[in-house]
Amino acid sequence: MSRKVIITCAVTGAIHTPSMSKALPITPQEIADAAVDAAEAGAAIVHLHARNPKTGQPDQTPEAFAPFLKIIKQRSNAVINLTTGGAPTMTVDERVRPAAVYKPEVASLNMGSMNFAFFGMLNRFKKFEHDWELKHLQNKDIVFRNTFQDIEYVLNTLSETNTRFEFECYDTAHLYNLNYFLERGLVKPPLFVQTVFGLQGGTGAHPEDVLHMKRTADRLFGDKMVWSVLGAGRNQLPIAAMAAAMGGNVRVGLEDSLWAAPGRMAASNAEQVTLARKIIEGLGLEIATADEAREILQLKGGDKLEV
Repeated sequence: MSRKVIITCAVTGAIHTPSMSKALPITPQEIADAAVDAAEAGAAIVHLHARNPKTGQPDQTPEAFAPFLKIIKQRSNAVINLTTGGAPTMTVDERVRPAAVYKPEVASLNMGSMNFAFFGMLNRFKKFEHDWELKHLQNKDIVFRNTFQDIEYVLNTLSETNTRFEFECYDTAHLYNLNYFLERGLVKPPLFVQTVFGLQGGTGAHPEDVLHMKRTADRLFGDKMVWSVLGAGRNQLPIAAMAAAMGGNVRVGLEDSLWAAPGRMAASNAEQVTLARKIIEGLGLEIATADEAREILQLKGGDKLEV
């Protein structure tokens, strides 16, 4: 079982904007279809954000999640992972609310504050349908707040739901923050550690960065950890290949990258899952089913989602 590779697909997120790609799912039906198609392509876990169906802006109200959660639950056995990151400009109370309401098997949890920047995308994307998109991308004054108080608030809010976490770590300090909560007994193994590479404001995407994060995580957590990687933008598949070869798991999806190959945008989330699957199987490894992922991560089961 430990040799099975878990693919997570993050289908829409809160970074990319509708004008960037027609493939980016916006409406509840599009998000549901993207999640189900990704699961059918091989993703064991689908990581979910919600958006305003008219403007595409991130929407962290529980009501925005309900329509697509119902459809996904009906049509798929995939593990549902709800964001508590939302968008960097939201309060922690706003961000945790959907997971608190629906009690998913997994919720993401950012493990430290950081500068967060999207303005580099303006080098490639110039025309926008909605006014909010350009303002969103131009903002150079974003600090994504995830203080010890904020993290503890999320942990305490979800502790009684038996939701487990995808711990998103954007640099080595975040790994040490996670270790602090482990030593205090506020989190428990197995720790699903998602190390993030190539996002402006976080650690880089050089192979040495991946090795350093992996060595640090191994030293801190050892066999208490299930390690996964997320490569932003063009780094998505190279980082995935490195991690799979090193015994890790992978996350792909249009939240993290709009691309399928150099100069070619992905047609769908499912296409990215298929590309990651080819890498994994090309290494002689097998992908984990949703139920195998539940066993590896010791999850409570999909029937516990309250929607």
